[in-house]
Amino acid sequence: MAERPYTLLSCGMSIDGYLDGPGEERVLFSNDDDFDRVDAVRAGCDAIMVGAATVRNDNPRLLVRSRSRVEERVSRGLKPSPMKVTVTGRGDLDPCASFFGTGDGEKVVYCASPAVPRTCARLGGVATVLDGGNPVDLARVSEDLHDRGVRRLMVEGGGTVHTQFLSADLADELQLVVAPFFVGDSRARRFVDDARFPWHAGRRATLADVRPIGDVVLLRYALSDRFSPEEP
Repeated sequence: MAERPYTLLSCGMSIDGYLDGPGEERVLFSNDDDFDRVDAVRAGCDAIMVGAATVRNDNPRLLVRSRSRVEERVSRGLKPSPMKVTVTGRGDLDPCASFFGTGDGEKVVYCASPAVPRTCARLGGVATVLDGGNPVDLARVSEDLHDRGVRRLMVEGGGTVHTQFLSADLADELQLVVAPFFVGDSRARRFVDDARFPWHAGRRATLADVRPIGDVVLLRYALSDRFSPEEP
């Protein structure tokens, strides 16, 4: 059986389960202490994945911010920040986005098979473009990442990617931060889409930890028998 990385999903949401507000202005669901915790989790991973919509809408840098954590990674012979990974059906990503333009680690784009030629032409100068299947198969992507040396994968969204990992039973851990407010607008993006999930009323996920962090709360769920209770 092919191997895949230990896969940790990380998400911040409102009390009513939204990832963002309905408009263009970005809503922050975390606080400084939790951002630092996420930075520590990033520093302990080999790769960070986000979906193409997150690259387009949020323009994330996905870098380890703490100087001491960067130095610790470099002392172990690693790049200052983990590999950056995204998945896309069409390959319609801006090669000047921060995802590609920041950090000296490898950037990898898995795209649907029909889009490989045009994605290579568009992004081949700033990223490694790979065939992810048609449609993109996250099990195949995970196995390929393992073959590339990724042993710990952090998935930071968005909702489509979270839905795909969870519904395919490819996640080992969910770190869910709940902010103390409501969005209250169905035009906003929810944490997950409709899908058939392995966890339901008859098969509950295991709540492994609950931790207040200032005014937010972190819920850690064990989603497989590979769950590791210790954070990096």
